[in-house]
Formats: sequence, structure tokens, C-alpha cells
Amino acid sequence: MSFRSQAVRLAAIRSYFRWLTKNNYILSNPAADLELPRAEKRLPRTVLTAREAEIILGLPNTRTLAGLRDRAILEMLYSTGMRRMELVNLKIFDVDVERGILLIRQGKGMKDRMIPIGDRALAWMKKYLEDVRPKLAMNPDDGTLFLTKEGSPFARGGLTNLIRLYMDKADLGKTGSCHVFRHTMATLMLEGGADIRYIQQMLGHANISTTEIYTRVSIRKLKEIYMATHPGAKLERKEPDQKSFENAENLIATEEELFSSLAAEAAEEDTKQ
Repeated sequence: MSFRSQAVRLAAIRSYFRWLTKNNYILSNPAADLELPRAEKRLPRTVLTAREAEIILGLPNTRTLAGLRDRAILEMLYSTGMRRMELVNLKIFDVDVERGILLIRQGKGMKDRMIPIGDRALAWMKKYLEDVRPKLAMNPDDGTLFLTKEGSPFARGGLTNLIRLYMDKADLGKTGSCHVFRHTMATLMLEGGADIRYIQQMLGHANISTTEIYTRVSIRKLKEIYMATHPGAKLERKEPDQKSFENAENLIATEEELFSSLAAEAAEEDTKQ
């Protein structure tokens, strides 16, 4: 088992013994001193480039009901980076078309959050609502936004299999499903200059340390600065311009701010233990 799998299983055991002790089924908790292995922080296995994402988005046959629905789903995942079950549970009234925002109800940690949605994803979703959903919906209609051909909400595995089919069809040499678009959105936003705290809010991460992993995935900005400033990076030496130095200083300032907040968060966690 990986350290993460071990931690998940041991946490369940520790909670069970805590419950047994609290309800007087046993006199003492034998798992009280059980230490969980520290879960390793791994980089996302698959991240798409903007070009690769567009290839996948263009695969559904939008002349069919299912294809138009699938295009709207793919656009939604790419635009918002929402989790699989957050999309499955999305209701029609959770989308504010006028303001261009979504309400994610009871996301991970049972927390609500508001996030923006791009104009293109919103346009495809509106077309789906007008042309497709009325033909799929069946009574009683609970207002679930995306429906299967049978008129029911997607199952967890059903949505996973649907997105994986398009990933495989694209034949990009990359595997994955719904979470690939979550990783891709975060990475491309970071490369585009977004502050990591805004990405944290988009993804619904409780701690910025979870979002920090994307600073290691996104290296385009770092490579640009490296190529512009390192004297041995190119075959022909070129003096870096002032803008390159300013970009480097901004990157350093961002990193210092990030790691400072992480250190403060770690200190706070140590205090709680």
C-alpha cells in the first residue's frame, strides 16, 4: 500500500476505537498513540496543455443530443476545475447565468463556495439547457443539471467512464478522467499569472499547502526566466533585459509570500497537536 492508502485505513481504525472508548464498549483506546504515516505529496500524473485540452473539447459530436451534453460537461470541467461529484450534484439553480458564477453546494469538507465560469462554457451550458435537457428530463425532475440518456443523474463511475472515453479517443498518450481537467485548469491559471490564493479558492482547498503542488507542475514561467537570465542557457549569450529581471523579482516575491504562509500554517498545526 502507498502511504496515503495506509493513512486512510489507519484513520478509520483510530476513529473506530475512539468511538468504542467514548461509548464505553472498551475501557481504554489501544489506538490512541497510533501514528499515521505522512502522506507523500505527489505531482499530478497527467496535465494537459491548452492545445491538448482544445483537442479533447472538440471531440463530441454536437449534432447529437449526447454529444452536445458531453461538450457542455467537458467545457464545465475545464472552465471551473470542479470535482467530479461536484459536477454530478450540480443543480440548474446553482448556475447564475447573469453573473457568470456557480454555487458549489456541500463540496469536499461539506463547504459551499462560489466560483466563476467562463463565457464559452456558459454558452455551451445554455445551449444544452435549451436544446438537450428538456428532452432528457423525466418526472419527477429534481433539477439536476446534467442527465444521462435515461434521464437520471450521472453515477460516479458513469461520468468517469464518459470522460475517459474522450481522453482515449484523443490519443494524446495521456490517461485520466475528470480530475485531469482540474489539474489542467489550475496549472494553466498559474502559468497565466494567477495568484495561487485565487486558485486555492477555485479548487476549494482548505489549506494552501494542497494548492502549492501546482507551483511544481507549472514550470513554463520559471523556464522563461531561466532562459532569459542564465548566461549559459543559450548557445548565443544575450544580456537579459529589465523586464526579465522584473519578472524574476515578482516570481521570487510570490514564492516568498507562499512559503511564508505555508510556514505559518505549519506552525499553527503544530500548536493544535
